[in-house]
Amino acid sequence: MRSRATWFGVLRYLAALAMLSVSVASADAATIVALGASNTYGKGVARDQAYPAQLEAILRGKGSNVRVVNAGINGDTTEGMLGRLDRAVPNGTRVVILQPGGNDRRKGSPDRSADIQSRLSARGVPVIMLANSMLRGLPRQPDGQHLTPEGYHMLAQSLASQVSGAIGR
Repeated sequence: MRSRATWFGVLRYLAALAMLSVSVASADAATIVALGASNTYGKGVARDQAYPAQLEAILRGKGSNVRVVNAGINGDTTEGMLGRLDRAVPNGTRVVILQPGGNDRRKGSPDRSADIQSRLSARGVPVIMLANSMLRGLPRQPDGQHLTPEGYHMLAQSLASQVSGAIGR
């Protein structure tokens, strides 16, 4: 009986140690915020198929301890992004990927991308612009605007080295 109790104690200790190392690794993770509209959000695909989730998986697969936050909202404008910037981009964020999309033009809203970049620059947060031209030629859903899971993966792959360089890993 005593040896069984000892084994359970050792197993509990090892499990607690493993959980502690995971939480420490997560706490040290570089936070990257993907701020944008529907193609950041991942309209029409599962959350783990949107480019922010795929980018995190690619970077982690290359050994980077990162957390990519998906702060995309369907139909958002840069005015809306600017309004939620402080909530969407917490202190300590290492880099923001900004994808303004085409909603400003469609909704007759002013392009506030420069204001977003300026505010983030003042906070010392580098910005990687994800221009609509980066989406050209990528596989799209039947609506012709939103990417397929494969398209989001290709986009994440194209961003990975730029993001790694921006976070210094």
